[in-house]
Amino acid sequence: MADVLALAEARLRTAFGEPDARAAVTFLGTDRIEVLRFTDGDIVRYATLGMSAGPMADPAALLADPETGPRAELVLSVRVGRADTDKALRPLAVLAASPQVEGVVVAAGASLDVGEPLWPGAPFTSVLVAESGGLVEDLELDPPLDPVRFLPLLPMTSNEAAWKRVHGAAALQERWLTHGTDLRDPLRGSVALDQVNRAD
Repeated sequence: MADVLALAEARLRTAFGEPDARAAVTFLGTDRIEVLRFTDGDIVRYATLGMSAGPMADPAALLADPETGPRAELVLSVRVGRADTDKALRPLAVLAASPQVEGVVVAAGASLDVGEPLWPGAPFTSVLVAESGGLVEDLELDPPLDPVRFLPLLPMTSNEAAWKRVHGAAALQERWLTHGTDLRDPLRGSVALDQVNRAD
């Protein structure tokens, strides 16, 4: 639905300004996914555009509703200059196409894995999907359409991804917060994941 995408792009421009680059990726049997790049000082943000054209269908549903269902776009924020993060465009497009290709519903708390480094030298192959509304305000659409949520992606090391599977997304985010982890550092190491020993 072109109107939804136009509104989604307008919301991204309101939040981040004019994009300084954009690329389009098309996978067999899917609609085109664009990735827009916005640079703000020492932070570069990559936002998908195309994922929200249709609702994400519950893979357990017998019939997919063509109108109702969650809609989302993905946003990745990293620090400029430490790595060739522009190579993340294709992995981001792969993640944005996953609802069409694999029938998954992408929501906050989920883990997404592309099976390869997000960019050359990256210690991350997966991301944690964070809550929407912080970076980009949700885009309300006319009923019965669900709003478009702009979901931040937080890169995870393999150790963090394994720890999150056991302890949950909230526990991992708390661990990052406790240790002051710079989640925008494209080359950061894994946060300390050992349990805190209590003194006797």
